[in-house]
Amino acid sequence: MIPSCFSNPNNLTNNSQTPQNLITCIYQTQLCDIPIYLTLTWSKSHLSHSLTIHASDSFSLTVSLYSSTLSFFRNRPGSKSISLNRQNHRVKIYWDFTRAEFIHNSAEPKSSFYIAITCNSQIEFFLGDLLGDAVRRCRAAKMCTFVEPTLLSRREHVFGHQNYSTNVQLLGSRHEIGIVCSGGILKVKVDGVVSLIVKRLAWKFRGNERIKVGELEVEFYWDVFNWVVAGGSGGGVNGGGYGVFVFQVGDDHGGVWPEMVGPEKRLMKRKSLSSSPSISLSPTPSCSSVLQWAEESSSDGGRSSCCSSSTTRSGGSSGGFSLLLYAWKSD
Repeated sequence: MIPSCFSNPNNLTNNSQTPQNLITCIYQTQLCDIPIYLTLTWSKSHLSHSLTIHASDSFSLTVSLYSSTLSFFRNRPGSKSISLNRQNHRVKIYWDFTRAEFIHNSAEPKSSFYIAITCNSQIEFFLGDLLGDAVRRCRAAKMCTFVEPTLLSRREHVFGHQNYSTNVQLLGSRHEIGIVCSGGILKVKVDGVVSLIVKRLAWKFRGNERIKVGELEVEFYWDVFNWVVAGGSGGGVNGGGYGVFVFQVGDDHGGVWPEMVGPEKRLMKRKSLSSSPSISLSPTPSCSSVLQWAEESSSDGGRSSCCSSSTTRSGGSSGGFSLLLYAWKSD
């Protein structure tokens, strides 16, 4: 699957509906011996905080994570029984975010939480760091031949003016990734240290480079075409909309991208409908250029920068990990 999310860009407005952070992850796992892609979308805005758990053609569930100092509204552990549509199997989803800790402004918890999915009294999917609590609450007879779910890719929406950052785990090690775009120059920071500088960005608005993240070699792709066009005839890169950045690590390049559901789907639809005609673009070229390079350039291993369009292709991955970062320019 490839994101259909590169729709027409627009300036963000500061209102309660605009997320502060939105993260979608896709996991490869099995439920009731059925191979399945499980999509988790974490969304946080000024007035809401939620998690959507989605399995294509099977089920979709949204859980409120909104915390409150008032005990009546305080988040409590929850559970729900769900039928897998394509099979005569039932699973039960358990969650507990009452003690969850979050990095500042992040929609995704970093610790003290769990999500567990059981089938036939066995935990078959688990995410979090409170496994003992989950086993006791689920009353699981035993753990199945438990294989930790494989995180294939992560798509994150971040919001700002010139500086954008995220925390991501790459093959076991966590790093802070920063994107700075100012004065026609793009800088990529890893744990606060500049790893890459791209100058004359109005001409090199699409390209890729290999960078170091800790001990890992990571393929980095960028596309700020929307920013360049929205910047007007002056050739700047300070226009509205979003820039697109892909980080890929592992032996197999290309990506299995999460399906857009819940708040992420609503965000992209709203921005597409309200985009300014003066910066209206065809969504396909801007979308596909970065992701197609991610598939094609792995064969030559070199740097490429171009200003041409390309057609959308679907990506697939049986290994490695991909981070797709949308950097939205706020008003």
